[in-house]
Parts: sequence; structure tokens; C-alpha cells
Amino acid sequence: MPNPSQPSTDNYINSFDEFARLADYSLMDKLNADPKASSDGIDHHSREVFSGHFVPVKPTPIPDPEYISHSPSLFQELALSDELAHDADFIKLFSGDSSSTPEAMRPYGWATGYALSIYGNEYTHQCPFRTGNGYGDGRAISIIEVVTKGKRWEMQLKGGGPTPYCRGGDGRAVLRSSVREFLAQEFMHALGIPTSRSLTLYVSKSETVSRPWYSGDSNSLNPDTYVDNPAAISTRVAPSFLRVGQIELFARRARSNAHPQALEELRMIVEHLIEREYLDEIDKNLPFTDQVIELAKLFKSRLTRLIADWIRVGFCQGNFNSDNCPAGGYTLDYGPFGFSEVFDPEFQPWTGGGNHFEFFNQPVAAETNFHMFWTAIRLLLADDQQALEKLDQVRHHFASEMKVQVEQMWAQKLGLSEFNLELFQELMQLMTESKVDYTIFFRELSHIPDNISTLKKSFYEVSSAEVDAKWQNWLDKWRELLSRSGDLSEISKEMLETNPKYTWREWLIVPAYEQAMQGDYTLVKELQNVLNDPYEEQSKEIEDKYYRLRPKEFFHAGGVSHYSCSS
Repeated sequence: MPNPSQPSTDNYINSFDEFARLADYSLMDKLNADPKASSDGIDHHSREVFSGHFVPVKPTPIPDPEYISHSPSLFQELALSDELAHDADFIKLFSGDSSSTPEAMRPYGWATGYALSIYGNEYTHQCPFRTGNGYGDGRAISIIEVVTKGKRWEMQLKGGGPTPYCRGGDGRAVLRSSVREFLAQEFMHALGIPTSRSLTLYVSKSETVSRPWYSGDSNSLNPDTYVDNPAAISTRVAPSFLRVGQIELFARRARSNAHPQALEELRMIVEHLIEREYLDEIDKNLPFTDQVIELAKLFKSRLTRLIADWIRVGFCQGNFNSDNCPAGGYTLDYGPFGFSEVFDPEFQPWTGGGNHFEFFNQPVAAETNFHMFWTAIRLLLADDQQALEKLDQVRHHFASEMKVQVEQMWAQKLGLSEFNLELFQELMQLMTESKVDYTIFFRELSHIPDNISTLKKSFYEVSSAEVDAKWQNWLDKWRELLSRSGDLSEISKEMLETNPKYTWREWLIVPAYEQAMQGDYTLVKELQNVLNDPYEEQSKEIEDKYYRLRPKEFFHAGGVSHYSCSS
């Protein structure tokens, strides 16, 4: 008899031709192409793009592609058969070869431009033309939108070759960064945090690319050598890849009257954002000004909840610029990211990130990105003073809403019915003093111990009797508050569902991509299984391997404790 807990595969997509018939190109059909773009997508050299929402681009395939992995959970969500990941035509498409796509599909994809703002400051000098007209998807090429099970998804190759925005780069992604992004996106999804998703990961068996990286046992801050790494293509999936930086680009053009259609193109992309990301929440029958105000409210709500969730699980987006901030309010860009192991509010894994993208500074970074979004969409309401005042109120309340979301998160993480500032501040001081492992500490705390002995397994420093006494005093006060809130067993259950047991530990990821470079994908798949079930107890063997403190030799190690953005 069939197992009722397993979904039926009767309605699953089993062939590439069936998959191709899911294609529906809303962005290319409804928005403007760059009028200077080629008609065949052969547009691979760095150049200025002055107008239009996208450039048609044909990906550059990696030669001799080999399957590494796919996401069974995403395939299931998309109603795709797992066997499709091994289909020859499917592999061709998702390793960059769109030369022989079925008639239902287009033989090219698209790349988009966006503006760069760092912490609220507009930049153009990063663009090779010093104008900002060359900044955008340098190695990310969307190749298809599909509608399946009533939902629209955009599929984007990471490492699919150069585009007009490549700024002289080769458009490739190395296997190291591809493994990291492939695993991290699905891990974040398993944590219950909105994110882009991972569809497939293929590697070239014959093409390598050279990137600056760290030599063995290097403690250097910045890369000290060049490493040849296999070229790889991962496919990331989201409802759209519309970013704050894109909205901002069209607002900059409108403000400067860059071309006659600049303001209209800003309106078009905002309308498209609403349709792609907020269709179920914004009534299309409302006047457009009201839709824009609702958009700002909803984006603010999503973004503040997202950042609170990042802090909950220890995630740090080391490069949270406006171009890495999706306007749909989810996590994107798994380049210079990391997860806090030794608790440090100033944790920043990226050597080029600076203090403004540190772990506890992410709420402020989010506010600056929202500010750029607000500044951009404000242009669309310029003739309606009443609407502008409403929109300005949304902007004005960002910090207070962020504060509410973060405090609610801390209360939830501690099992409390409401946030207690004094208890929290004391905890932060003790966690810093004892150098606790962020994940292990909160997981052990979730069992609501009555003494600190089990908590000590999270300490990186041997604590003194005086510090132990402070910890016990804090624990007693915390338990007293919990006892007033309800049944401790129920509180513990909720805390265990809030505080994951397994987290991203870079020193356990490095061996996976190093072995993958030798053609051994065993560890990649093991990590995929472990990280896809982060809240559950797993086998003793998995616990011994993955639920432990970082070994001393990995502190200050280049490529482990810190790394460049090289990918």
C-alpha cells in the first residue's frame, strides 16, 4: 500500500518538455528591454546601459557539467520529479546551455541593472564608467519564470557567464562559493526564515577559474594567494529577484531626467514589484498612490521581521547594501555571510564589511536600505501631498517597529511572555564575558536547566567561581520569570522550536567544498541532510560531529573565521 505521508508523484513534472511548458516570462513581457540590446542575447561585454529594465543575455555554459546535488524539498514544492535533476536536457539548461530549448522557452535569459548604495550613501565610482550605468547582474542571469502549483518562481543561474554588467569579470562562480550558497539557502529555509532557494548545483569537469584566496594555515586578513577552482553553476529560485537597488536605479534616472521615459519606468517596476511579491496583500483596485503606501508598510513589516530572525539564528549578512536587499523582504546574496559561533555583537565575517554590517548593526543597515526604498518610491507620489505625508509616516516609524520585532524575538528566544530589558542586558554581558557559543548556549538553555553545569558546554573560556555565581544568579531570576509565564515543559518545547541545535560552522563547510573540488560530494550531501533539519535531535554520530565548539586552530584562520568576497 502507498504511504499516505508521502506525496503522490502522479501530478509531478517528469520530463523536460513538461517543465518547459511551465514557462511564463512576466518580467520580459511586461517591462522594457534595453533598447540597445542585441536581439539574440549575445551581449557579454561590459558596457553602459542607459535605460530599460533588463538586458536579454544568453548564458555561457560550463563545459562537461556534472551533477552534485539538488534540493528535494524545493523540487517537491515545485512539483518536479527528483529524476529531472539528472535529465540531460535539464542539466544542459541549468549548467548554462540554452541553445536547444523547446519552443515554449526562450533561448536566452535576462540580466538587470541596479544602483549601489552603501549604508545610505549613493555610489557610482564602483562602476567602470563612473556613472552607475554599468552596475548590475555581472554573473547572475535569470533564465526562466515558471508557474507551478499556482505560484510563480524565477530561476537564476549564478555563474552563468558575463553580462553587460560584468565590469570586466568572467561571470563565473567557483565551486567553493557555489557549495556555500547552495547549502546556505536551504539551511535558512529549514530555519523558517524567508530566503532565496537552491534548485540545483552542477560543476564543470574541465573548466577552472582563478580567484584570490587563502593559502593553507594562513592567518592573513586578506587572501594571500591565487587558487584555481572548478567553475560551477548553482541555480537560485525566488518569487522575483527585484531588489531595493533596482528601484533605486530607476529613481535616480527619474530624478536626473536621464531619458524621457525615466519616471514611467520607475512606475512600471514598482507596479511589477507589487504584482510579483505583494499580489495577495495589496488590492489592485486601490488607487496607485494607496498601493504604494501599502507596499511601503508591507515591505517594512517583512524587513523588520526578517532582521529579527537573522539575529535569532546568529546570521550576519556581511554586505547588506541596497543591491543585496530584495524588495520582497527575504534573504539574498550568500557571498560574504556567516553565522556567529563565539557570541560577539560586533561579529563580521567579511574582511571588507566594516562595522556598519556587524551582527548587531543589521537593524540599522536595514533601516538605511528602507530609507533608499522610501526615497525612490516617494517620487511616484510627488503630486499628492496627503499621500506623501502618509508615506513619510511609514518611514518615520521604521526604527520603532524594528525595536518591537527585535525585542519580541529576544523574549521568544528566552521563553518569556514579554521582553525584560534588565535581564537581557545582564545576559549579554555574561555571554560576552564567558565567550559562549551562540547556538549551543541557547539550545542548552531551552531545556530550562536549574544550574549552569549544562550551559558550560557552550563556554569557550573556563569560568571562575565568581562568574559562575553571576550566571547562577541570572539563571535563578530567569527561571522565576518563566514560572510566572506558564508550564515549563511547554515553554521548553517552544524554545526548542525557536533555538536550533545545528548551525552553520564554516570549519565544517570548508572540508565539504575542498573534497568536492576532488570530485567527492559525500560531505556536501551529508551537510545538506544535517542542515535541512536544524531543530531536531539527530543521531549521536551527527551530534558528536556537528554540535560542538570550534577547535582552537580555526580561530583567526583565513577562509574560516574570516574571508574575502572573492567568489
